[in-house]
Amino acid sequence: MNVDNAKSQMRKGMLEYCIMLLLNQEACYTSDIIAKLKEANLLVVEGTLYPLLTRLKKDGLLSYEWVESTQGPPRKYYVLTPEGREILAQLDTAWSELESTVHNLKERHQLLSTQ
Repeated sequence: MNVDNAKSQMRKGMLEYCIMLLLNQEACYTSDIIAKLKEANLLVVEGTLYPLLTRLKKDGLLSYEWVESTQGPPRKYYVLTPEGREILAQLDTAWSELESTVHNLKERHQLLSTQ
């Protein structure tokens, strides 16, 4: 098994969820999203982020507004739509269930390995 590939696939699988969590808190500009993910130790490049944001917008989960910038051209700020918030609530439930399952499996494994 290629561990780096497995880790990459795990990160990809939760990236949409993490972005939606951020955008549920406040509207964000793309570089803000990247910076906040980096602060959370989830490294993402613009080449990965833009297609994902486009897809989420196309699916009706995000919208954006143009905001004038003092540092150049207007910036596109993304925010969750009401439908996006509903999907995020469902993802929160799915994440809790998944987290519980993984925790239970790890506990069982640790119990068996100490016997």
